[in-house]
Amino acid sequence: MAAARGGCSFRRCLVAVVAAALLLACAAEGAAARNAGRSPQRRRRQLLRQRQVHNHLRRVNKAPLASVESPDGDIIDCVHISNQPAFDHPFLKNHTIQMRPAYHPEGLYDESKVASQQNTQTITQMWHKNGKCPENTIPIRRTKKEDVLRASSIRRYGKKRHRSTPNPMSVDPDMLNESGHQHAIAYVEGDKYYGAKATINVWQPRIEQVNEFSLSQLWILGGSFGQDLNSIEAGWQVSPDLYGDNNTRLFTYWTSDAYQATGCYNLLCSGFIQINNQIAMGASIFPLSNYGGSQYDINILVWKDPKEGNWWLQFGNDYVLGYWPSFLFSYLADSASMIEWGGEVVNSEPDGSHTSTQMGSGHFPEEGFGKSSYFKNIQVVDSSNNLRAPSGVGSFTEQSNCYDVQNGNNGDWGTYFYYGGPGKNPNCP
Repeated sequence: MAAARGGCSFRRCLVAVVAAALLLACAAEGAAARNAGRSPQRRRRQLLRQRQVHNHLRRVNKAPLASVESPDGDIIDCVHISNQPAFDHPFLKNHTIQMRPAYHPEGLYDESKVASQQNTQTITQMWHKNGKCPENTIPIRRTKKEDVLRASSIRRYGKKRHRSTPNPMSVDPDMLNESGHQHAIAYVEGDKYYGAKATINVWQPRIEQVNEFSLSQLWILGGSFGQDLNSIEAGWQVSPDLYGDNNTRLFTYWTSDAYQATGCYNLLCSGFIQINNQIAMGASIFPLSNYGGSQYDINILVWKDPKEGNWWLQFGNDYVLGYWPSFLFSYLADSASMIEWGGEVVNSEPDGSHTSTQMGSGHFPEEGFGKSSYFKNIQVVDSSNNLRAPSGVGSFTEQSNCYDVQNGNNGDWGTYFYYGGPGKNPNCP
């Protein structure tokens, strides 16, 4: 009986083992089938994204007549002036390029003459070391596949986040910090403005996370800080997410709907019309300021041509770069209602902790010249097309323990301010 019970137990075990093996085989076959079903889907998604990236690159990278390889790895394409991205805009199909502004602001060249007599340091762009673009072309930094792939989506490539403009009128700290953008700025409001100018100290702030940036710029603003904000912006920035490195670069930006659907950085969409063949938007600038050492500045001027109504951009004393046609905007088609100058960073740290991404030089305003970054000779263009010192300048920062701003005025620098900071520190956890 014992042997029979044992034999019966063996058979039961054998059946159980065979059944388990069959179940495992079925499970493996099912998983393989599911994976086989998913694999083509995944491949289709990958192919679709590759095709979208390829098509986007074809749209944004225009056929060059010549190219210059910059020492920093950029490719600068020399594109015929009539083939630039601006003319992809449906309202610019038959546009006649305005090769020079009808009017500059009054007082600009008196001031430039004084500046040229001083011992000013000249800033240039890195790609100039290896070549230049011929007449009737404009230099455009070539967009690479990896540039687009770093963006959260192809649609958002080359665009700022919503709510990235500092609103000094807001008193809600949760609203101030919800976008992750932080600022240290000087501003004027309450009048009609037709342009702004500044001399901006140039640094290379350290960026903690690749999806963060640090910039120093001026803002020409119209409308409310809701869904209809108009903004024209220009200055320098460090943005590894946009450019793939930590170089300090000249940049512009525009939007007519608070950064939602319209506008972009530099020439990454249609809008800004460039006329200059020497300066490339988004290209690296050098030399840069050193802590306790040599200081370097750039001059930025944006103004509205009183005859044609377009908003023009000038870099330095010599380079009129181009213009934003007035039809791109609603409020700015007439005038600006606020001007801002200063720094902006993105803080991507969660749960109230702070990034160590630097603003300006990464040092607080009280350290002063050679150590803290500054804007000097800030000016506005009034309704008579005169450059003048702004009146009633205010200052604003969300968290002064992280980034701060201090205004001043003297005979040499006119209206000025120091700004910036290190971000995370014992008083800014």
